[in-house]
Amino acid sequence: MGLKELMAWRLVKLEHLPGDRRDYFTAPGEIWTIFTTLAEERQRREVEPTLSMLRVALLESTDSPEDLHAQARMREMYELMELMTTWFAEVRKLSPSTLVKLMELGGKVNRLLELKDKLMVVPGGKP
Repeated sequence: MGLKELMAWRLVKLEHLPGDRRDYFTAPGEIWTIFTTLAEERQRREVEPTLSMLRVALLESTDSPEDLHAQARMREMYELMELMTTWFAEVRKLSPSTLVKLMELGGKVNRLLELKDKLMVVPGGKP
């Protein structure tokens, strides 16, 4: 990846020193800033255009069973991507230390959700 591409991805910044004609490039100091910037750029360049394309495709009227099936699948994809976008917006608000704790949980999150479901079941009753 060249410097122009890194600048387009907001991973380096061009800086000039007073009295010096050379170009200097700096990268963000915090690793979380780099990670967040990468995730935001991927969303802007990949996810948002895909969501836009899916919205347009879902507005088209269809008659054939094949088209209806394709549109149903696109709706599922759209809903999943919207859910992920909402989740990502919430995760971006977390502090780096909280993000690390969340990532360290890994598969334990699933066990926690399973435990929650077990606790929600009332003996002899409905969940």
